[in-house]
Amino acid sequence: MSDDAPVRFGAVEAGGTKFVCLIGSSPDDIVARTRIPTRDPQQTLAEVVSFFKEAAGPPPVAVGIASFGPVELRPCNPRYGYITATPKPGWTDTDLVGPIGSALGVPVGFDTDVAGAALVEGRWGASRGLSTFGYMTVGTGIGAAAVIGGRSAEGLGHAEMGHISVPRQPGDDFPGACPFHRDCLEGMAAGGTIAVRFGRPAEELDGADLERAVAWEAGYLAAGLRTIVYTIAPERIVIGGSIPNLPGLFPLLRTTLVDTLAGYGAGPEHAADDFVVPAGLGGLAGPAGALVLAENALRS
Repeated sequence: MSDDAPVRFGAVEAGGTKFVCLIGSSPDDIVARTRIPTRDPQQTLAEVVSFFKEAAGPPPVAVGIASFGPVELRPCNPRYGYITATPKPGWTDTDLVGPIGSALGVPVGFDTDVAGAALVEGRWGASRGLSTFGYMTVGTGIGAAAVIGGRSAEGLGHAEMGHISVPRQPGDDFPGACPFHRDCLEGMAAGGTIAVRFGRPAEELDGADLERAVAWEAGYLAAGLRTIVYTIAPERIVIGGSIPNLPGLFPLLRTTLVDTLAGYGAGPEHAADDFVVPAGLGGLAGPAGALVLAENALRS
């Protein structure tokens, strides 16, 4: 490696259906990648380690893991780096950081998948240059993270803003699909909820069903974003995932959010087209977010 060659990091986006692994220094400098189906923990983690050991070129100097949850993020906790009580069969109490760090002998950064995506959107994506912002992914489920002062917000645990309470939209008698809270934000607005409501996934909706889906999504997401606006005072909110691709959703969401704020604590910035925006890195946000976690681990 030449003296001016970029430092290369390893990245793992640990998902319920697949693990995406990268080696690179930024979203524009990815030199190796692979997709590993999520099987049992031992087999899956062995394949992750093999990818990093067998990739051509110098090994990564640190690895970041952006994981599905719930996870333990407190370094002082003996279960730091673990997936905890997840509904994913066979993955409860699975140590991710320990096996990968021991096998590769490098520092390992660890956070939720949405926190990683939030950090990378702040570094290279739609929130670049901002200090305090929110990130929400709306797909099969809903996850969200807050970056405050340039750092991912965490304390006793990680943010679960996808499960905040939202008022029921007029004319909606759907009971909710969240197995824990029924009619929380995820239970009323996630992609899985749309599929249950209409008997087909969001991308197949048309006509009156599509209009109703977009109206309900805008209403529920605006209610959730109002809580985020009032809680962390973000400079921007970035939304990723598949559901924001519904036609006409973003313009309606922006106007509905302003209506929901009802003039209290609202400024002209909240009505601007650059306050609620699509993710800049798209599907790369998760694995590229793990690159930021790896860099942070090396510096800490």
